[in-house]
Amino acid sequence: MSPEIAALEATAKRHVTAGHVVWREWGDGVPLVLLHGGSGSWRHWLRNITALSAHYRLLVPDMPGLGESALPEEETPAGAALVLRQGLEALLGADRRYHLTGFSFGANVGGQLAAMEGRHVRSYTAVGAASLGLPRPPLDLLKVRDKTGEARREAHRENLARLMFHDRALIDDVALEIQEHNTQHARLRSRGFASSSMLRDALAEAKAPLAGIWGERDAVAWPEVQARLDVLRSLDPGLLETVIPHAGHWVAYEAPEAFNAALLRILAQRAA
Repeated sequence: MSPEIAALEATAKRHVTAGHVVWREWGDGVPLVLLHGGSGSWRHWLRNITALSAHYRLLVPDMPGLGESALPEEETPAGAALVLRQGLEALLGADRRYHLTGFSFGANVGGQLAAMEGRHVRSYTAVGAASLGLPRPPLDLLKVRDKTGEARREAHRENLARLMFHDRALIDDVALEIQEHNTQHARLRSRGFASSSMLRDALAEAKAPLAGIWGERDAVAWPEVQARLDVLRSLDPGLLETVIPHAGHWVAYEAPEAFNAALLRILAQRAA
């Protein structure tokens, strides 16, 4: 394990809630829930936890069926959200109020959760979200199951370059380690939901004010990033939005300083 991952792991408070969902917690104050992407884990937020936990109480689960958490009974975004809702009630109580941010597939799950939780959610921020009822560019990824050693490592690098990063030069050893860990632990299959309108439909039922953050060159959205924001704005005319230049889908890792500043700015505006 890299020193960067190990250091954060060592400082986390660990919780296990119903359905064997594993949560990590950092910081104090108003709760902020971070939901990682598909075939991911809490490590998707590696470069954001220190900055965000200086201002908020971060609750970062491995979502059901991913990382260390068990599969939900219903292997859908709504099924995952239901288990997370039970966990949040256990961790924060019946009168809970929290901010919610979801990345990619986590944005879809977060939208289902926001619809279920109503006024419990102070704000909802989608990061690199799909499932908005818009066409999704075709993305072919390399198979890694049959590869070992350097060939597997290079397949991860290529997949990160095709899907997650705009600048291939920023794919470092830690990103490759995260990708290998996430791939080994992914059981819930999420790609089939990306071309649906599930997130848009859920957010139409949500009560929380909306925000959106995208990397300018997000491979899942480019060159139609603005169309994604337009969908969110149609649901909330007061949408807060940020497009981060020269960054790809995993914008929170590729451009962490810009991402952290954008999310903190959004949350501060919502608090005001």
